[in-house]
Amino acid sequence: MIERLVAIMARLRDPEHGCEWDVAQSFATIAPYTIEEAYEVADAIERGDMADLKDELGDLLLQVVFHSRIAEEAGLFDLNDVVTAISDKMERRHPHIFGDLAEGGHHLWEAIKAEERAAKPDASALAGVAIGLPALARAEKLQKRAARTGFDWPDPAGARAKIDEELAEVEAAAPEDRAEEIGDLLFAAVNWARKLGVDPEAALRRANAKFEHRFRAMEAEAGAAFPTLGLDRQEALWQKAKQAG
Repeated sequence: MIERLVAIMARLRDPEHGCEWDVAQSFATIAPYTIEEAYEVADAIERGDMADLKDELGDLLLQVVFHSRIAEEAGLFDLNDVVTAISDKMERRHPHIFGDLAEGGHHLWEAIKAEERAAKPDASALAGVAIGLPALARAEKLQKRAARTGFDWPDPAGARAKIDEELAEVEAAAPEDRAEEIGDLLFAAVNWARKLGVDPEAALRRANAKFEHRFRAMEAEAGAAFPTLGLDRQEALWQKAKQAG
């Protein structure tokens, strides 16, 4: 079945008989769609919508085929190379399954990844943390990588104290420095969440969903008059929505 999709993409990218939009695309122009499709996969999972998940996984697969086709046209690699590379990687990182090791586990996976990073030109512990990740997720991943080198608070208390320190710096900052200081504050909050075993990206997604649910409940109760209500009345509606769940 994958061959059919590959053939469709090749036809769409045909310079003479393809789709004008598809032909005009590049790695850079498609990348935002790739990220968006990955989020839509996560959203379908979060909602428990398996029919939608099937569709979204197809959309995400299309992105892989699209990038691979662009690469093939440039003489870089093709979809078979992509599949071979990930297959080799999965076997290499599971020697207890595909090799002769008796035991494995996540620690072995991480150890092999670390060896692979060390063999690359950029051998930093932070190498390979994708710039395109959401900022909260990337902050957490950077912190985890740093922690493996021993650069970490021994317990959550140190990370919690850092939040107070960064908050004070935000309050004392000149207007032109506030964005940087708030960034430091957010980074510290991610670190504390990590030390408490909380996924900050998932936590913020839940907070967003909760806010949206409660805000929509306020709008539904107040109707078209909601924007004209005073803050006290809006706050009362918020508290009612909050109590409702």
